[in-house]
Amino acid sequence: MKSSFSRTFCALAVVLLSALLIIGVVFQYFVRDYLTDRTLSKLKSTSDTVVDLVETGFSDRHFSGRDFQIALTVATSVSDTDAVICSSSGVLLMCAEAPLGCEHTGLVLDEGYLKRILKENGRTHTGIIEGLYPEERYVISTPVRSPENGRLLGIVIVSSPIDISAAILERISDIFLFVSVLVVVITIIFMIIFLRRQSAPLRAMAQTARAFGHGDLTARVEVGNNHTEEINELALAFNNMASSLQKSEYQRQEFVANISHELKTPMTSIAGYVDGILDGTIPPEKQAHYLSLVSTETKRLNRLVRSMLDISRLQNQQTVPEEQKIQFDLCESLGLVLISFEQKINEKQLDVQVDMPDHPVYTLASQDAIHQVIYNLVDNAVKFCPQGKQLTLTLREGGSKAYISIRNQGQTIPPEELPLVFDRFHKIDKSRALNRDSWGLGLYIVKTIIDCHGENISVTSRDDTTTFTFTLPLVN
Repeated sequence: MKSSFSRTFCALAVVLLSALLIIGVVFQYFVRDYLTDRTLSKLKSTSDTVVDLVETGFSDRHFSGRDFQIALTVATSVSDTDAVICSSSGVLLMCAEAPLGCEHTGLVLDEGYLKRILKENGRTHTGIIEGLYPEERYVISTPVRSPENGRLLGIVIVSSPIDISAAILERISDIFLFVSVLVVVITIIFMIIFLRRQSAPLRAMAQTARAFGHGDLTARVEVGNNHTEEINELALAFNNMASSLQKSEYQRQEFVANISHELKTPMTSIAGYVDGILDGTIPPEKQAHYLSLVSTETKRLNRLVRSMLDISRLQNQQTVPEEQKIQFDLCESLGLVLISFEQKINEKQLDVQVDMPDHPVYTLASQDAIHQVIYNLVDNAVKFCPQGKQLTLTLREGGSKAYISIRNQGQTIPPEELPLVFDRFHKIDKSRALNRDSWGLGLYIVKTIIDCHGENISVTSRDDTTTFTFTLPLVN
């Protein structure tokens, strides 16, 4: 499997080489085109000059003195071109390199070529002039006519070797190749350094992930100013995920420890009572009493299992589906829950105060779930309200929310305990002793249900008064 470094490196290398190849081909094309245009322009200029010289100095195969020969030689030398002058019949009369005579003097042009020159009134092409030059050339052939009567005086052929342009192009190509290789080497070095620096945070993240996977829950990825924005975002996301998993793992461990502790006592009691009955340690006249204790402990275990199932269902659900929400009267729900606690309230002679509107207060929520919330909160308030103290239920409207408060007098919850009252299995030490039937799950279930409705719940405890308040949406 290829690494991110090798994939990126290969991709950039392909892009770079492709770019250089395209630049080289296009560059060569334009340079060749430029050199061709420049050479032909130079040949055209020289051809025009020689034609002017011939028109003024040519007279029936004779030349008007040494000045013509010098001017012809200078014109071709300056432009670095070759020129020959032929008669009207195509016989070569003079070479610019040797005006006084050369080995090509007397050469006759191909008749077909001569006809094309005359027909087209001049010809520009590339090729070989047989018997004159062995290599391919740029050639401009121009007929020379008398200015007075238009009579054909001769043919001027100006040429330049293609090899000169090819040599220039080859030299330029060599320079381009050298520069390209240098650029590729420098770019590769830079890419290796840059990509290694870019991939370093990813390697560190992978190493941290491996450490986290092997049980090091404190492993975190470093977030630095030297990293890119995307790397930092990934690092932050990883750290948030790691923190969440670490918290979940600690909660799981705490949950297992708590559930083990809570199950240990009733199961030990049940096992001891049953063994005592079976082995005769408990006499027959007392077996009924101890069997009732076994029944009580069994019911406690049943309540624990039921609470755990409720918690699991709520956690999996996360939000209450809209089809489970119905419109109902909160005043009625509060009244029904309060009536169900009538016996316990009378036993403790509590002073119950109810502050609710005279009209119905409707909300849209899961009625069974909200009933459980109210029941758990009232149950909690009744348990921890001392004999003869006050229990208060309040319902008020504010904006688009209904605020339900359940208040009881009694011992104040320590400030350090308040943030923990909604945690699973959390109990204040004194309440644990006072209420053996409490598993510390009631308030956790309350908080979970309210969260599933997207609402809020809070608790305050001061001046020997504890108040739980939660919100629900109002329905007009």
